[in-house]
Amino acid sequence: MSCKQYKKVINPLFTFIIMFIDVHAHLDILKNLSDVIDNCKKKNILIVSQGVNLKTNKVVLKLTEKYDSVKAAIGLYPDEILKLNDGEIEEEIKFIEKNKENIVAIGEIGLDDSYSDMEKQKEVFEKLVKLAIKINKPIIVHSRKAELEVIEILESLKCKKVIMHCFSGNKKLVERIIKNKWSLSIPTNVKYSLQFQEDVFLCPIEQLLCETDSPFLSPDKKFPNTPENVIESYKKIAEIKKLKLDKVERIIEENYKRLFK
Repeated sequence: MSCKQYKKVINPLFTFIIMFIDVHAHLDILKNLSDVIDNCKKKNILIVSQGVNLKTNKVVLKLTEKYDSVKAAIGLYPDEILKLNDGEIEEEIKFIEKNKENIVAIGEIGLDDSYSDMEKQKEVFEKLVKLAIKINKPIIVHSRKAELEVIEILESLKCKKVIMHCFSGNKKLVERIIKNKWSLSIPTNVKYSLQFQEDVFLCPIEQLLCETDSPFLSPDKKFPNTPENVIESYKKIAEIKKLKLDKVERIIEENYKRLFK
């Protein structure tokens, strides 16, 4: 198949058979990016690349213009919020809304109690969640050391399209996520992480997605991780759920389509 023909097949979002989907990667940090994406394309891996500030949001949008197998999620990471004044934050929110037709999600956004000024983080997080509801896009949520606070905000705003990225909360909070019908994206370090293995066991497969968080969270404790390794999340889910790998692929593809439509 020629390159031109291939683009015709994969340019629409859901018209080619997706074998694997990495819903959370930071492609802007990876080296040899063209080789990585070419290898992923050969393996039918779709990648949702995350922006975390104005600079990386623009980079991610450019990547989607260059590579059909890359989709964009743009947002404001908690510590990036703290670098901006109110006017700059409003401009970035407007930028995200302006590009609503060019993105599949708002992310990476959320709260992180490793950083100061939680009140400012919460204020901006709420604005971004409201924007996602307004433009009908899913959110990809960071919640380090602030899992309960994130859940309470999302419940208060009645947000429905939620992907909890690399969620590290306790069992009761995982059960609350399940009850809210939100999704958990399972990183590739599930290969050895007992906590993420427990999350897979607890969560219905219809609420699971897979991610690499490339270049972080390698399944083999190496750096860098790449989207090619997303298969490790699929394999561990198949093992825990006692399903064949191709069955897991089909279910997670349907989960993706349902959320990102």
